[in-house]
Amino acid sequence: MASRVFVTGGSGYIGRNLIRRLVQDGNEVVALARGPASAAKVEALGARAALGDILDPDSLLAGMQGCQRLVHAAADTGHGAIETSQHHTNLAGTRNVFTAAREAGVRRAIHLSTEAVLLSGKPLVMATEETPIPTRHAGSYSASKAAAECVALELNSTECPVVVVRPRFVWGRDDTTALPQLIAAVRSGKLAWIGGGRYSTSTSHIDNVVEGIVLALEKGRGGEAYFVTDGEPVEFRGFVSQLLEHAGVAPPTKSAPRWLVASAARLGDALARLTGGRFHPPIGGQEYGTVGVEVTLDISKAMRELGYRPVITRAEGLTTVAKP
Repeated sequence: MASRVFVTGGSGYIGRNLIRRLVQDGNEVVALARGPASAAKVEALGARAALGDILDPDSLLAGMQGCQRLVHAAADTGHGAIETSQHHTNLAGTRNVFTAAREAGVRRAIHLSTEAVLLSGKPLVMATEETPIPTRHAGSYSASKAAAECVALELNSTECPVVVVRPRFVWGRDDTTALPQLIAAVRSGKLAWIGGGRYSTSTSHIDNVVEGIVLALEKGRGGEAYFVTDGEPVEFRGFVSQLLEHAGVAPPTKSAPRWLVASAARLGDALARLTGGRFHPPIGGQEYGTVGVEVTLDISKAMRELGYRPVITRAEGLTTVAKP
């Protein structure tokens, strides 16, 4: 059913593609924009820009007036060993967004989360939404997103149900996140396969992520979380190699022993803390927990409750990856 939807993070990778889909489906979209450049991006996609910031409650409340639905996709996604402002941005920003939504009379809301809320640096094998959030996180990003998710769910209500969507390893056309980082790592000689890279991973093509968000807006149960992925897991090394090859970049052949990388990540995080963030390790616990071990997810709940099915296969998605 078409409605007016307020979107935060609209100029980001997921946000841009979500706006395209919402507009295509006949919705009116109002997208939060921090400045003229972001405003221009969302308006080019067919949304109306609302100048503001997730840390400015007044601008949020003003922008949400007349909106029936909300998708909160804005976040500080830095994976560094120390991200000094990340916790405040993700936690306070999320509280501001959902508090404003209740005051503005928004009737349904999506909090875009991530599988990273479950990452501790150990393998995560076919996790379900019942898998508990760890007490010790892989890094600042995981900790801040876990806290933000808890805040969003605390503000769930019958008047404004809040539904959480958790993708993993978002990729596809127009990628401004994972693929550019992988290409940069290859070209700098920093990318090596950890322990050979033959472990499994779940992935989420951008079209499948957007499909999951749209379905959650319609059918998701308030107070619940849903994983959305491309379906069956795939070998990490094999998939990343294919992704790089379709982008015109030769994948690396070198590997690094797992024990060595894990030790370097722990040492790097410790040195970053000791130096107040002045030391930047080549790999930290957050990055190791994200790409260095198996992380696979069970999407049975989304399939059962949302009617979710991937709308694009990995093979089809790879054909949309453009060379930079």
